[in-house]
Amino acid sequence: MTRTAPRFTRTATGGDSAGGTTTLAATGTQVSGSRRDRVLVRVVVALTRWFRAAGVGVAGAARWSARTVRPAGVLVVAAATVGLCAGVLFGWVEWLVAAVIALVLLLTAVPFLFGARSYAVDLSLGRDRVVAGSAVTGAIGVRNVGARTTLPGRLDVPVGDGLVEIDVPLLRPGHQVADPLELPDLRRGIVSVGPATTVRADPLGLLRREHAFHDVHELYVHPRTVALPSTSAGLIRDLEGAPTRRLVDADMSFHAIREYAPGDSRRQVHWKSTAKTGRLMVRQYEETRRSRMAVVLAIAENEYVDADEFELAVSCAASLGLRAVRDARDVDIVAGADVPRAVRGRLRALQRVPAVSPRRMLDGFSAIDLLETTMPVGEVCALAAESSDRLSIAFIVTGSRVPLTRLRQAVLRFPAETTVVGVRCDERAHPRMQSVNGMTVLTVGTIEDLSGLLVRGATT
Repeated sequence: MTRTAPRFTRTATGGDSAGGTTTLAATGTQVSGSRRDRVLVRVVVALTRWFRAAGVGVAGAARWSARTVRPAGVLVVAAATVGLCAGVLFGWVEWLVAAVIALVLLLTAVPFLFGARSYAVDLSLGRDRVVAGSAVTGAIGVRNVGARTTLPGRLDVPVGDGLVEIDVPLLRPGHQVADPLELPDLRRGIVSVGPATTVRADPLGLLRREHAFHDVHELYVHPRTVALPSTSAGLIRDLEGAPTRRLVDADMSFHAIREYAPGDSRRQVHWKSTAKTGRLMVRQYEETRRSRMAVVLAIAENEYVDADEFELAVSCAASLGLRAVRDARDVDIVAGADVPRAVRGRLRALQRVPAVSPRRMLDGFSAIDLLETTMPVGEVCALAAESSDRLSIAFIVTGSRVPLTRLRQAVLRFPAETTVVGVRCDERAHPRMQSVNGMTVLTVGTIEDLSGLLVRGATT
């Protein structure tokens, strides 16, 4: 007798006699033999299908039990099983009573699981962008869309790494309830709110059933910023339209008169000087250029004492970038990117914060976080100087663990014509401004110190 794969269909019969032949086809192979052999094959096929279905059912029941039966419920099920076995085998009445009580508790808990999918949940937030430390208010509405009254339950709303629990009362069909949702003291970052999950559980916590919805809100928590005066650029000589040392034939800043050379434009001919000297004279100008500003934020973990100091640095960098964007300056805001340990030292990477508008820039700062494997601030400055053309102003924002020697080395990574200002964030230090080898270093203890130090530097 020849057998094939477990799936068989009867396609032809040669008769019911003992010597007949039956074709059971799965892959085109025939199974022939006596009637007893054919019956045996049918039994094997039926058992295979049954065991397969039973395996699928057991696996599904196991998954359902893992999601539904809580630890307390496991103890009750174990008590019922052991009690029944001990009571029946040994005739212990006490164990039978304990088993019956456990079964009654389980049966009583089952009705509380019904209605988990009968809710329609509407989650809304008052704002999708807030400042760190402030609260967000919203509302969550629950409506019974089923045909039966639902028992009281609970609604879980994940908020970042936390969880907000909302009690849902008994609801008749078509009725709804609305509860306020308040999220206080949010930290900077991108916080996911949702998805809301309906939780059906009995009062004893034996069984639990959940159903998650798909409504997820992203809440951008911006860093705290302070308003910096537009005159703060006077601290490091604003080059907006100021002349450079490069001489050109046409610009805004007049430099001198020189004799005409072949190729000069006749529009630049200075006729009064030509009449006086008798030779063709032309104007010469100094090239003016628009100032380009860079803000370099150190984000390596070993450059900060704690997370609060890093938040101060992010606030300082965001305040400087915000002032530049509002003044319509060209600004590059850069920080180190995550570099795998296997290629650390051989790979350099930057992440840029978009500075096309205040809103997008602050959204970018919401996603900035400390990194364990990234470039030190000196290498970030070197890569920023290479990728930015004609930098005139650069702010380096670091933590208190970056010594002044390393900060001076970072300054050397920029071209000589670039004015560099260091901002060291140290919550334990008093605000001060000092000059170190031609570099201005601002030490801030709070975000409010930054504005005062910039104003002081602009007026001195």
